[in-house]
This record gives sequence, C-alpha cells and structure tokens, in this order.
Amino acid sequence: MKIAIVCTEKLAFPPVNGGAVQMYLEGALPILSKLHEITVFSIQDPKLPNTATERGVKYIRLPASTKEEYVIGVKSYLSNVFDLVHVFNRPRWVPFLSKGLTCAFSLSLHNEMFPQNKISSDLANACINRVSFITTVSQFIANGVKELYPSAASKLHPVYSAVDCNLYKPIWYSDKDSYRTALRAEYGLQNYKTILYVGRLTPKKGTHIVLEAMNSVMKSHPNTALMIIGSKWYGRNQPTDYVKSLKRLSKELPGPVIFTGFLNPKEIPKYYSIGDIFVNMSQWREPLARVHYEAMAAGLPIITTNRGGNSEVMEEGVNGFVMNDYENPKVLEKNIVRLLDNKDLALSIGENGRKLAEEKYSFNRLANDLLKLFDSIK
Repeated sequence: MKIAIVCTEKLAFPPVNGGAVQMYLEGALPILSKLHEITVFSIQDPKLPNTATERGVKYIRLPASTKEEYVIGVKSYLSNVFDLVHVFNRPRWVPFLSKGLTCAFSLSLHNEMFPQNKISSDLANACINRVSFITTVSQFIANGVKELYPSAASKLHPVYSAVDCNLYKPIWYSDKDSYRTALRAEYGLQNYKTILYVGRLTPKKGTHIVLEAMNSVMKSHPNTALMIIGSKWYGRNQPTDYVKSLKRLSKELPGPVIFTGFLNPKEIPKYYSIGDIFVNMSQWREPLARVHYEAMAAGLPIITTNRGGNSEVMEEGVNGFVMNDYENPKVLEKNIVRLLDNKDLALSIGENGRKLAEEKYSFNRLANDLLKLFDSIK
C-alpha cells in the first residue's frame, strides 16, 4: 500500500529534538517501510532537508509558523494515490484532510484529544466516522475516547510503544560494554547511588516532588545523588520560573544534584547507565510516559505514579512500584530507601524490567501490531 503518515505540528521527524510520537514512529518505520510505500509529513527543522528520500521512505517537511499553515500544506499533498492516511494525535484534522478523498484514514492517539475543550462533538463524530481504526498508546486513552463516544469502541486498538533494548546497557553489563564508568566519573558520581529522572521540567511532571523526597533520602543515605535529564521543552534549554525554582531547591539538598539540561535523543540511552533507580512523578493524567520503556530496557527498578496509563506497563514489585499517593514525597522517599537498602531486590526488579522490555515492548511487536491494522483496510 501507499501510506501517508502525518506527524503533528509540534516537532520534526525524525526526532532530532525528541518527542514520544516521533520516537514511536522512528522505531516502527524501518519495519513498516519494508512492506509499504511510505511518505512522512512533518514540520521543517534547520537540521533537516525539506524533502528527502531515505531507505525507501519519502520525507516532506513543511513550514509551520502556525498550525493552520502546516495542515493546509499537508492537505495540498494528499490525493487518492494514497491507500491510507495515518494521522498522529490530531483528530480535528481528519475531516479537513479527508475532504474530497475516498482513500482510507486512520488515527494514532498519544494524548487525551477528544475532550470538549479540544474538539467539538461534531468534529469528533466526523473523525470517528471517517477513520477505519484508532490506535492508542494505552488502554487509558482508549477508555477515555470510549466513555465520551461509545460509537468509537469497535475502532479503538491500544498499541503500546516500544524501545530498542540494544541501545541500553544495564548496570550488570561489563564496563567495556557500558558508558556507566566513564559517565559517572565525568559527573563525579563514582561513589554515589544515583537516582535518575528523565523528562520535561514542568509542574505536571512532578520534578519538585523528586527533589523534596531526596532531601530526606540524602540525609539518611549520604552516598546518594540525583541526576535530572531534561528541560522545559524539547530541544531548548531556556530557563523558566519553575526550572529556576528547582535549581534553588536543589542547592538546599545535602547531596549532589545534576541538571544536564536537554540532551540529544541519541545520547539519552547511554545516560540511563548512570542510574541505579529510576523515578517518574507524573502528576497529570499521563497517557503513558515512554520513559518507562527506556528505564526497563536499562534494567533500572522503576518508581512511578498511578496516573493515566503509567501503571499499565508496571507489575507491582516485579519491575518496580506504583505510587497511589502520587503527591506525597514521603511515599517516594520510602520506596527509594527500600531499594537502596536492598541491593538484591533492586537488581532483581531491574532484571525483570529488562526481560519485560525484550519480550513485550520491542519495535518488532509494535510494527506488527500496526501492520495487522493496516492490512485490515485492504
């Protein structure tokens, strides 16, 4: 089939600046493109050519000074030469993009995009009626659509994201196969157990709760450090009031806190090798943060919050712990200390996570899930 894939107006593809949608697609595309002729639409980026064909995939990158400029640009390229147009995370666009076309459309949802404050019921129903299927990154997202629009139930298919385990070297790998020793020396962490946070620095991600918990952890366990990887937005390191408050708070802690700022997505896998415990403190209805897959691939025990779809990839006490009292730094502290005080438990949980990543969350599985749906429209 000839398939058009429409990325959002937020970030370029491939993920030179990161982005969960972009990384989801990047991992699946080499497999999908072996069986289908694919054209990917995304926004322009100075690091990428505006048009290119690489490994059989055609890339068209369009101006996006406004959302409207981008979507109108995509529309100008669409025709019935495509058998399927697969739209990422923008149900509002489907009725417009499909106008005058008879080819199939589908939707990939990575956030809660169907509430009334994001899309009118008329547009939502028009989208649902037009698409052949809707993939979602979690059951949580699928359930949300179904509750609002029961007519969508038969078209909803959770397709969990994935990770390339080959890029991540767990701490039990020998030093020659890992960046752990070199990076820990670079940051002066050779003698520290390191708690790792990876994600955007915004209140809804709960970074401040991690810092609050670490105050007590560092007092009871002086050889503990915290590394925070990320910035306010992908590809940018501009300080915000919230980021400044995090750095002020970090200076009050008794142990080392390292802010790396934004890192190139290609660099992040090796940074996971620095950590001993991974924490995710999402405070919002997180669709399902992809950092869970990355932490599992890195063999790190995970502490996360029961928000949105996060718990769907967690097995309590097997690959980590899920916090129901997600606003409470004392609960986070308790879980961190539990793992620090029990090295064998931490290692076992990390090993279980790595096994889950290998068995359930590979890009081969993700691509095959999508291929079955693509084939269903023939």
